[in-house]
Amino acid sequence: MISAILYSIIVVYSALILSLVYGFRKVSTVKLQSSKPVTNFSVIIPFRDETQHLPTLLASIKRLHYPTSAVSFWFVDDASEDDSYQIIENFSKENPTITITILKNKRVSNSPKKDAIRTAIKQLQNDWIVTTDADCILPPNWLHLFNQEIVLKQPKMIAAPVTYKEEKSFFSYFQLLDFLSLQGTTIGSFGLQIPFMCNGANLAYQKKAFLAVQGFAGNDTIASGDDVFLLEKFVQKWPKKVLYLKSREALVQTFSVPRFQDLISQRIRWASKSANYSLLSGKLIGVMVILMNLICCLSPFLLLFTSISWQVMLLLWCSKLIIDGLLLFQTLQFTQQKFRFIYVFLSSILYPFFTVFVFLKSFFTSYTWKQREFKK
Repeated sequence: MISAILYSIIVVYSALILSLVYGFRKVSTVKLQSSKPVTNFSVIIPFRDETQHLPTLLASIKRLHYPTSAVSFWFVDDASEDDSYQIIENFSKENPTITITILKNKRVSNSPKKDAIRTAIKQLQNDWIVTTDADCILPPNWLHLFNQEIVLKQPKMIAAPVTYKEEKSFFSYFQLLDFLSLQGTTIGSFGLQIPFMCNGANLAYQKKAFLAVQGFAGNDTIASGDDVFLLEKFVQKWPKKVLYLKSREALVQTFSVPRFQDLISQRIRWASKSANYSLLSGKLIGVMVILMNLICCLSPFLLLFTSISWQVMLLLWCSKLIIDGLLLFQTLQFTQQKFRFIYVFLSSILYPFFTVFVFLKSFFTSYTWKQREFKK
């Protein structure tokens, strides 16, 4: 009986991941053409104590190829206690052709980032909003590619890729692989036309469409999810008008966290919103992934205390490693990250235990992020 259940889980999980692999390949790769920059963008960047990363972000803004007259940057200060405000103000003075406005965040909900985005949106004139984070690096043709998609396809929302700036340590590479597994799932779900994930560090949408779905209303009690819950609303209202911009030239880079405790807090923050997904596809995939990882974690106990044979457990682990590897490998290729075999293998063994630990912890504990504690 138990063996039959395990075989069923292996088959369903394998079919699910292979479907995402297929969906990933179905999403066409976009290359920059010679399209005229006709879209006016407002880029919203919330920040809190980002002295370390802001110079890198600002340098990438300076390198953007898009006409400065057609883009404005809205930095929203979420109660910073360092020199972040001064760094942005100095950059603005040194680069007068770049339109920069710095706002103070107006807190009205349990979600600082949603509040920051709403604070900026109230003052924007341009119809297209792009969101990113203060710890990101923007590619030079970033806005040109968004403009090209808008002109050619008239979407309401465009999701785009994010990756980590690769470092050499195993800890940072483990984070990269974990993050890219989400990116691969995101792209695959768009290819299957069941999108349920995106990343607010590289996301664009129409202001009037944002207002039409009432923005973050209904989910602003949840600290995170400024991206996913908004995507759900857009998908439900305009299922054919939500696109994925699969282009290396649109790839935004961000950074891994330095400490294990920071990683746990970050992943709990991400996991805490999953229980509130409204799209059935996201819920089903999430349940299946957690179930497969949980069985992998329980495999020693199943071997010791049930009649399950080691051959079945070997099949379980090998199936997971191979199937996950297919999705991960093509995501590494797309993001042009190095494939480090030993790190990939070790990460694949540790990943189920890490995932289940974070998942369970997200139900019972609060977490700290940006020097703030968020309770369940």
